[in-house]
Amino acid sequence: MTTNKKGLKKGTKVKVEPVRKIKDINAISKLLQGKPRDLLLWILGINNGLRASDLVNIKVVKVVDKKPGDTINIIESKTGKDNILVINKSVYKALQGFLEVVQPDPAEYLFQSRKGKGHLSSQSVGRLVKTWCKSVNLKGSYGAHTLRKTWGYHQRVNHGVGFEILCRRYNHSSPSITMGYLGIENKEVHKVLMNEIG
Repeated sequence: MTTNKKGLKKGTKVKVEPVRKIKDINAISKLLQGKPRDLLLWILGINNGLRASDLVNIKVVKVVDKKPGDTINIIESKTGKDNILVINKSVYKALQGFLEVVQPDPAEYLFQSRKGKGHLSSQSVGRLVKTWCKSVNLKGSYGAHTLRKTWGYHQRVNHGVGFEILCRRYNHSSPSITMGYLGIENKEVHKVLMNEIG
């Protein structure tokens, strides 16, 4: 039996966490100010809840003329299902900063790899996210799915969005899958049980 550095059996998936505190999200955004591509990847990821594999497949031409409120149709690479990416104000600001500084070719991928003509891989996104989280002293397990989970966590906790809507956005087959995906913690269940009825 082969094990990795963390002592896990080879092929075991490590569950990554969302970035739960707004101050940590802001710290990562501040950290990435001088890196327009990375900042856009971070902001786009935590504001849309899409998989990293779908974010890295977007080409510049699809976003270049978009304004806040606009949507981009995508087909999820994992499921083949239709989905959308929405340009909110935070995404628009990061996108404009990126386009002004980088001035990419419209035919290029938005998240161009620095090694050739392709886009960043999901593994590269995972490594970047881990590095950012470590840089702001976050403890825990972080990776590419942290972007998607951070979106869902804050939609639920700070904006009161229900699991049915999050489930639909994630294209999960049931809200219980979404609950597991977002890692409902025991202390949260305890807090709910402290609500008095009658």
